[in-house]
Amino acid sequence: MRLMVIVKANAKSEAGEMPSEGMFTAMMQYNEELVKAGVMKAGDGLHPTSKGVRVRFEGSNAPEVTRGPFTDGPLEELIAGYWIWNVKSLDEAIEWAKRCPNPSDGATGILELRPLFEADDFGENLTPELREKEEELARQIAAQG
Repeated sequence: MRLMVIVKANAKSEAGEMPSEGMFTAMMQYNEELVKAGVMKAGDGLHPTSKGVRVRFEGSNAPEVTRGPFTDGPLEELIAGYWIWNVKSLDEAIEWAKRCPNPSDGATGILELRPLFEADDFGENLTPELREKEEELARQIAAQG
């Protein structure tokens, strides 16, 4: 099972504050454990929303571009970082998540675990031709390294 672990933003991450050296050290040790166990496939921190852009689609209207920061909702709805994990079950992912150092460096930290769709989840809407194209794109992405 592949899933995305979403690290929710907080006031410090949205202000662009860098984690402490202690937090970097603890997180690096945790990431090493994930990699050695074959769980972690990718992961990165994100710049604050002040450096981001949203593109909104509304029906057939032209897309609307809005530059950050995004202050129109609760802070906890924003994302400060993510991992992509490959685990046997959601329960295994929960156990790994519980071992994570508090990603908010002392403030309230929230991780959200969301399974990724697999080809079989789409049923017959993902036709054999579309599956073949999806597999070819995956091969191209892998080859790009």
